[in-house]
Amino acid sequence: MPDLGTYALEVTLAYAGSLGLLCALLAVSFVQARRAKRLLDETERRHSDG
Repeated sequence: MPDLGTYALEVTLAYAGSLGLLCALLAVSFVQARRAKRLLDETERRHSDG
């Protein structure tokens, strides 16, 4: 690990924050994809039943 000197805390927090935001974005994307698939499946089912 590189020596960050006096900025070690700030750099570590920046990395942690970036990783946290990336994970949150990934989670939101998965939730939206599952919702879109569910809605599409329902729409296709209604269309084929009609």
